[in-house]
Amino acid sequence: MVENRHFYNRHENYVEPSSAVIVVAGGAGFLGSHLCTQLIDSRHSVFCVDNFHTGRPQNVEHLKASERFTLVHHDINEPLPAAIPRCDQIYNLACPASPVHYQYDRVKTALTCSLGTLNLLKRAADDNARFFQASTSEIYGDPEVHPQTENYRGNVNTVGPRSCYDEGKRFAETLVTDFGAQHGLTTRIVRIFNTYGPRMHPDDGRVVSNFIVQALRGEDITIYGSGEQTRSFCFVDDLVEGFVRLMNANADIDGPINIGNPNETTVNQLAEQILAMAGSSSKIVYHPLPVDDPRRRKPDISRALTRLNWSPQVPLQDGLSRTIAYFLDEMRNSGRNQTNAFAS
Repeated sequence: MVENRHFYNRHENYVEPSSAVIVVAGGAGFLGSHLCTQLIDSRHSVFCVDNFHTGRPQNVEHLKASERFTLVHHDINEPLPAAIPRCDQIYNLACPASPVHYQYDRVKTALTCSLGTLNLLKRAADDNARFFQASTSEIYGDPEVHPQTENYRGNVNTVGPRSCYDEGKRFAETLVTDFGAQHGLTTRIVRIFNTYGPRMHPDDGRVVSNFIVQALRGEDITIYGSGEQTRSFCFVDDLVEGFVRLMNANADIDGPINIGNPNETTVNQLAEQILAMAGSSSKIVYHPLPVDDPRRRKPDISRALTRLNWSPQVPLQDGLSRTIAYFLDEMRNSGRNQTNAFAS
């Protein structure tokens, strides 16, 4: 299937290196695979590192023919293999990002955010590489400030079922900031808001993939809580463009930057839109809201606009159309191959 790529105009604060050697930890995951694709398209050499806990080899299958792409099966809770040559940049996207996955082994999630991040930082120091940390809007918890700005310190439960991820990512931000200052590294931190698009895991528990898969299968659409809680949905191509701009920004960037779509949508509105677009007769059913689930989520992207000249370009309707087409194609391929492409 040919992907519909979106192209962006750069600006004076963006300086992308030519033919860099780049490590993408978590590169076979949903976001990581799209980042690897963009980096390969930009003529870089990419070492995609993944332990395949949530990443999938098929996400990067289209890149294996490139001599500039290397897939490395490795867990970042151990130091990077010496066989990976000196690198210019390290992107750390290596952590499960949906509750169903990061709560499967909470201790492992916390260690990936701490020990795993430290291992990558040590390698960055050895190679004098620029370091990128994928953080999350979850560090804001159930926010009492709306929209969320980067200087908001959050409202997070430190001992709840989500804390292994929320607090793990908060600690990782501290670790990256302090390690970078002590070792003279250039570091970048992005706080990711809800992202969707092709290559989402069908069983990851995220609202977009859940609704699409349920609608296409004719199953009930499950909404947790009243459905009036809000999210702000950013298409994956927009997010990855923000990643690359932030990593390669020529100016000094002090502290984290929100990357997300500031257009707020209720969960009920999203469900109705997906049902209509998928032509589904599925019914909506409601279940109790999980513990510590945020009521509202919307990024203030003023810093991204002024520092990176970045804003999302893909409307929700267009992004959902491409995402539904992806899942429909996956279901058809599954039927032809008589294998379950939607298996965990």
